[in-house]
Amino acid sequence: MTPVELAGATETVPETRDGWLGRLELGFASRGGRTRLARRRHEGPLLVQRSFFPEGDVCHCYVIHPPGGVAGGDRLQLEAELDAGSRALLTTPAAAKFYRTRADSARQEQSFTVGPDASLEFLPTETILHGRSRVTLHNHFRLGPGACLCTWDVLCLGRPAHGDHYEGGACTQDLWIERDGRPLVHDRLDLVHGDPLLSRPWGLDGFPVVGQLVATPVPEGLEPALREHLGTPDALRLGISRIGDVLFLRCLGHGAETVRALLQRAWAFLREPVIGRPPCTPRIWNT
Repeated sequence: MTPVELAGATETVPETRDGWLGRLELGFASRGGRTRLARRRHEGPLLVQRSFFPEGDVCHCYVIHPPGGVAGGDRLQLEAELDAGSRALLTTPAAAKFYRTRADSARQEQSFTVGPDASLEFLPTETILHGRSRVTLHNHFRLGPGACLCTWDVLCLGRPAHGDHYEGGACTQDLWIERDGRPLVHDRLDLVHGDPLLSRPWGLDGFPVVGQLVATPVPEGLEPALREHLGTPDALRLGISRIGDVLFLRCLGHGAETVRALLQRAWAFLREPVIGRPPCTPRIWNT
């Protein structure tokens, strides 16, 4: 491992031919009525730059992966911890791209610990899986008492507009949510080229983009109001359900932009009843 000085911090660059490691550790704390990025450490090409405070006490951070693409054998690891009472919104400025490979699977592991009465919004841009990519995606959220969460993901299978129809691709996507050490959600999606799940009506029905939003705790009876707010989007399949106080919105579409726009509308509607704040769109979404 070779240490490199970067902007006053030490970056460790792995010397390996088996793939790159990008690792980022973040810690948020509430100080003086405002959430601060109090702890930050990174290895390799995964980092954040400055924090933004467009709504006062909530800390907005943009997670950046400068290479833009992930090759076989690469690993991206994000760990974030929110201290009690802190509030953070994390997003990304660009899509994550996983390239075709003949090597080992690429792995993205993201782990979040949200302390008592803290709130986390993790709202990344889309993930693009090129044909013949082999990918494992794992998200794990640990919530303390009174903690709030809103997160989404947009998964693009290939790039149909460029003739890439996810031929030969394979992806395993895992979502874990716990509260006080008790499992609330374990959602797993296995996608392999040629599997009937990709093409049958009871599966993805040929749609190349899969979107999901998860929020908790959600007040009883909010689902009908959310359905009415979203209406019947053109060219999209949409479903809303709940398990306990966890709300799920799932949608299928033909383009990342339309799916992401729907999730943004849903997030804006849910933010005040779930997070306790009116919508405040991250500036990076408008660039």
